[in-house]
Amino acid sequence: MKNLLSLVVLAFLLNGCTSNSIIGRSQLNLVSDNDLQAMAFAQYREFLNTNPVVPANNSNTEMVKRVGNRIAVAVKQYYKDNGMPNALDNYNWEFNLINKNEVNAWCMPGGKVVVYTGILAVTQTEAALAIVLGHEITHAVVGHGKERMSQEMVAQGLGSLAGAALGTNTQAANIFNSVYGVSAEYGALLPNSRKQELEADHFGLIFAAAAGYDPRVAIDFWTRMANLGNGQKPPAFLSDHPSDAQRIQKIKDLMPEAMKYYHPR
Repeated sequence: MKNLLSLVVLAFLLNGCTSNSIIGRSQLNLVSDNDLQAMAFAQYREFLNTNPVVPANNSNTEMVKRVGNRIAVAVKQYYKDNGMPNALDNYNWEFNLINKNEVNAWCMPGGKVVVYTGILAVTQTEAALAIVLGHEITHAVVGHGKERMSQEMVAQGLGSLAGAALGTNTQAANIFNSVYGVSAEYGALLPNSRKQELEADHFGLIFAAAAGYDPRVAIDFWTRMANLGNGQKPPAFLSDHPSDAQRIQKIKDLMPEAMKYYHPR
């Protein structure tokens, strides 16, 4: 009986996997984009209604929107160049700056982005902000949150809900909040796996470069982020994996590829 159950679970997992040609691997996918984005949009709107949004005419807000929109265009073009011109058609991009000292930024499914004023002291430049937004947007567009939700659904025995309206299920909604949890201390989508973090670093560099921002600033930016964690609680933006040294070395290794996409504006 135990072996039969294991085979059933294995078959279920295999049937629930989809191939992601952008990151070059299979992902467990038990959540529809429509359900996920409906939940994300609702939570994003609630977050904006209960947090201090910096006005649109503020110079930092204008920078966040400018950088974000340039990266959104670059991401869409990258998907088009890789044979998926309609993959992000259901994205409704929105970029907001929140007046909080937290060193953090995040992107919800469907392109709902928040940057906290606290991270601007670390980015220091528009190009470094592009590194941050490229990283966070990558998490969303390659489906890292959906992958983690699917894994947690299997762990909690919710695979039978695949294809159902998740927003009407309390347990599924709790899983969504545990994965994205914008009301939690650490913001959205934390902590990520080492593999997901390195994928976000990789394609975040490419997207920032394709948007016309020098990806080489990523090395100094991540060094400053690492230094913030010395002797104190690490910034919310940082995950436990990969280590600072590993991340910075990997970024250096990826730089020749990213530079192929960089054309200064």
